[in-house]
Amino acid sequence: MPTTTEKHDADDVSTTLSFNNLGLPSNLLRAITDLGYTIPTPIQMQAIPHLLAGTDVLGQAQTGTGKTAAFALPLLAKVQVKRRATQILVLVPTRELALQVADAFTDFAAHMPELNILAIYGGSGYNSQLSMLRKGAHIVIGTPGRVMDHLRRETLVLDDLKTLILDEADEMLRMGFAEDVEWILKQTPKERQIGLFSATMPAPIKAIADTYLQNPERITVKSCSVTKAAIRQCYWTVSPGNKLDALTRVMEFEDSDGIIVFVRTKRATEELAEQLLARGINAVAINGDLVQQQRERVIEQLKAGKIKVLVATDVAARGIDVDRITHVINYDVPTNPETYTHRIGRTGRAGRTGTAILFVGPRDKFLLRNIERVTKQPLELMEQPSAQAINTRRIAQFKQRITDAMSNQDLEFYNNLLNEYCTETNAAPLGVAAALAKLLQGEKDFLLKKNAIKKEAFNDDRDDRNTRKSSNRRDKPSSERFSARERAPSRERDREPRERFPTRDREPRAAFGKNRVSRDQDMEQYRIEIGKKDGIQAKNLVGAIANTAGIEGRLIGKIKIEDRFSIIDLPKGMPRDVFKTLQKVKLSGKPMNLQKV
Repeated sequence: MPTTTEKHDADDVSTTLSFNNLGLPSNLLRAITDLGYTIPTPIQMQAIPHLLAGTDVLGQAQTGTGKTAAFALPLLAKVQVKRRATQILVLVPTRELALQVADAFTDFAAHMPELNILAIYGGSGYNSQLSMLRKGAHIVIGTPGRVMDHLRRETLVLDDLKTLILDEADEMLRMGFAEDVEWILKQTPKERQIGLFSATMPAPIKAIADTYLQNPERITVKSCSVTKAAIRQCYWTVSPGNKLDALTRVMEFEDSDGIIVFVRTKRATEELAEQLLARGINAVAINGDLVQQQRERVIEQLKAGKIKVLVATDVAARGIDVDRITHVINYDVPTNPETYTHRIGRTGRAGRTGTAILFVGPRDKFLLRNIERVTKQPLELMEQPSAQAINTRRIAQFKQRITDAMSNQDLEFYNNLLNEYCTETNAAPLGVAAALAKLLQGEKDFLLKKNAIKKEAFNDDRDDRNTRKSSNRRDKPSSERFSARERAPSRERDREPRERFPTRDREPRAAFGKNRVSRDQDMEQYRIEIGKKDGIQAKNLVGAIANTAGIEGRLIGKIKIEDRFSIIDLPKGMPRDVFKTLQKVKLSGKPMNLQKV
């Protein structure tokens, strides 16, 4: 088993070091200067020299720490442009990140005109990818599924591969790509360099590092202090029926620019965006159903300020880095702390400040405690805004709109029109202005009534937090409950649950293994009209059901696969619309046609 060299803490490295001292060639230094970079980040200072030297690197760093440049710059320095073959392969979990990484490589290679960089991912046509591969793509950035497709077709050849990078490795494993990543690793030459970068280092990541990396240089960037300083992290206790009202109040009360609202499902993105639009908030849904061209258009509109709110799923939001994002709102609580960390990383980046708000339902307290335990930071309880405070803000904003309109626009036509009206009707100018304001407001009340904000929408649970220390000893969930196997393979798709199974308070279950807990009393048996002859395996069933029904794969019970059908145990209490959806889900081109036995 390969050993790991002495661990370095990149935060201890002097920040006076410049890119000129890292051994990079002049053409890359010119590009860095053009892009406005001056001082390398900790992960760049540590990783660049080792990757230049050909050493394997195991890097732990959060999103937003500059890790893309940490591997892109040294690899560009080593690529042989005259050799028309794939020399660098970067594996990423999503198409969005593939495009983002490819853009970064392109920016850094601005003074390398003969270099070919190619992003390959699901959802895009093969023709353009095949054309570039035939010409000789020096650098390929891709998602595991599409990279495997090209390797099997032998359209992607790795005989000349010098370096393989695994970017956001923990996310790839969480999305179910572990087997795919290992398969790809086995297709690479024995003599090649590997860089593995991950925000967290769970056991599966360490196992890959032990198996495939040779004497890696381990680099850890402590980002907790940066996160604390840059991102204000808060939570609101909100009952499920009042989440929309709570979200509206947050957006109205907080000083914000761009906002990303995270929900669990594709369906929820569309429904919530429509509800916000109905309330006069400029919101757009972004999920896996958007084609790449539509996605790029939405991101550009967000950057330009034409869109205020983006309602997104976790997968669809990967790779979004927009300066305007001041707030990240977790409308649905993420079921593991890693997802929470990735979500809030959309704001407070590169020295900017941001606010992350977590909506916590009555049954979500244990998830809040787990997030605080892992991030080592208690989240601030947000105070409920009073109706009076919101009304004061509405009046101030209305007055400001009048001021802006009077100072920034040509009002001569309207002055003449209203002067004519007042002369004809003998109406008082102030009365006319009031009537126009009423027309603008419509039937909706301008001010909130004192009892408009329901107490149950924003429960103040400070007393609960005072007793948290003692309650933690009694009911703290085991770490297995928040396993990285939160959901099974989703590949480049974003097929997610329409509705989660009802949450039940239950004792933490043991992990699967010799001491697992029997679950027969909580399960129901179902028949699926797909079997061995359709080429399916148990993991395919788990993946499809976990993603669609919104339950953890490990809570799915016994699976028996026959030639033409399969039997599977699922938790009791399946909602009717989830059942109907599962009936239509296709595997191997056939609908599952789920039926209770």
